Amino acid sequence: MVLVVLVWLGVNLVKTPDDFGRVLLVGISQGALYALVALGYTLVYGILELINFAHGDVFMLGGMISATIALQGFGFSVQQSPALGTLIAAMLVSLAAAMIGCGLLNVTIERIAYKPLRSAPRLAPLITAIGVSFILENVAIIWKGTRPVNLPSNEFSAGNGAQIFRIGHVVYTWDRMFVLAVTVPVLIGLIWLVKFTRQGKAMRATAQDKDAAAMMGIDVDRTISFTFLVAGALAGAGGVIFAFYSTTISFYTGFQLGLFAFTAAVLGGIGNLPGAVLGALLIGLIQNFNEGLSWHSPGSKWTESIVFAILITILVFRPQGILGERTPEGG
Repeated sequence: MVLVVLVWLGVNLVKTPDDFGRVLLVGISQGALYALVALGYTLVYGILELINFAHGDVFMLGGMISATIALQGFGFSVQQSPALGTLIAAMLVSLAAAMIGCGLLNVTIERIAYKPLRSAPRLAPLITAIGVSFILENVAIIWKGTRPVNLPSNEFSAGNGAQIFRIGHVVYTWDRMFVLAVTVPVLIGLIWLVKFTRQGKAMRATAQDKDAAAMMGIDVDRTISFTFLVAGALAGAGGVIFAFYSTTISFYTGFQLGLFAFTAAVLGGIGNLPGAVLGALLIGLIQNFNEGLSWHSPGSKWTESIVFAILITILVFRPQGILGERTPEGG
């Protein structure tokens, strides 16, 4: 199957190299956005072995926060593109507000919904996570209604960015750079936090053995809360990028994108930070190759089927993912 896909990509590269290069760049930007959400899944799973299905809806609320700040706080109008200075100011304020708001929301969810169930069978917190997801979706419906919230087209929205450089007929624009300019520093900061800080060491110790970590003086409850804070902040940052990039967001956005990001985390190896990034980039490329290449491409109607077929295949044949390691189940 992989060989068939590689042959298909090779033929598209030969037949339409310009389209292939354009789709490749878009896929990398899309994958970087998925990585922010996938890392939230993998952080929480690494600590609690919990699939937090409400994570995508936290991402969605981050987008709603940014849209509210832009439309009501800065007076954006859907009919008129904002000035560049006003746009950047709105993005920075939205980024700070969404990261703080979504981080605190995630901590609150953990304290109320997940903490009392740490000793319960695994099915109980999983069902609770699905319930929290529906609650957050209904909060968004009450807050913004069922219709999508739209932002004005701007210099950083998809397909509207100015040219940065050109390679042949392939143009790289500011809208694609904008996604990477925000996500890459955030991802580097997260890896530094986990690998080189005292709190990061506490997170890794708690993930390996909670009881041993507690015996060594680590506050396990605070470490878990901090992990949810970081995961929520990542989701909030992703929501802001998505809102300004796609210029539309609805109560259902988090569910669909959250499942894509979850698939990316599983593909790369859930619980593994580099694996989550790798899986997200692969899913972003797969989605855009499927929707953007012209020679025998299945088309956008098949995107979800292809992504979830990948999820099922990984779970059946390599449940630890590409970079994950198989570990024995505890007794």
